[in-house]
Amino acid sequence: MSATIRIAQVKVYPDKGDLPGNFRKLVSVLEELAPRKPDVVITPEGFLEGYVVTEGHVTRENIAQYAIDPRESPYARAIARWAADHRAWFILGCARLAPEGVYNTALIFNRAGELAGMYDKVHLQTHDLKYVPGQRLPVFDSDFGPFGVMICADRRWPETVRTLALQGARVILNPTYGMHNDKNLRMMQTRSYESEVYIAFTHPGQSLITDPTGEVVTNLEPEEATYAITEIDLGRVDQVRAGPSAHLRDRRPDVYRL
Repeated sequence: MSATIRIAQVKVYPDKGDLPGNFRKLVSVLEELAPRKPDVVITPEGFLEGYVVTEGHVTRENIAQYAIDPRESPYARAIARWAADHRAWFILGCARLAPEGVYNTALIFNRAGELAGMYDKVHLQTHDLKYVPGQRLPVFDSDFGPFGVMICADRRWPETVRTLALQGARVILNPTYGMHNDKNLRMMQTRSYESEVYIAFTHPGQSLITDPTGEVVTNLEPEEATYAITEIDLGRVDQVRAGPSAHLRDRRPDVYRL
């Protein structure tokens, strides 16, 4: 497994409900960052449709007009080609159409441009109740080992990060559109520290990466920046988890009872 990977985080605000326009914005950013040869590209939550679920006119009944079928969407096919051409993993935030409704989804394309998996947001509140809730917290296999994906508010429940870390994830990719204030910064540091994992928090207004000791690796907020590129050493996770004060190793599940 590769120990060092280069993560590209897209840091652009999409327009509400404008799929073609947001795709053009994404292509423009990809043209800028491609020469940096990222191993992983992450967009913010719901980037393709502009996280339109926050708008009052959008309901559980009509949100489907902003959703895509990943296996038929020209946008998804174009991202798949980009991933294959640049030999990069790609995490695309979108509203996903399914027979039972619409999910808040991160599509996961591998270096061959294949749709390697999908993650559906699990924790829904307020406007997100227009979506269908996800039912799983899986990890995904890659050439750099297992990784996890969570979307926005999922990070507020420590069980999310802990569940992914216990399945072997050394890095969690976190498309988001919600708060990105000082409270969030402290929360992300805590989530990384308590589960000894890198977290790549990817927001239209902030690119933040915290490491397995809770330290900040990247924190890019200026409006003029459209992406961040950060190289992380996943071997650092292994070192921390094998250290004298390791959290995951020294858990006491035998006494964790309600």
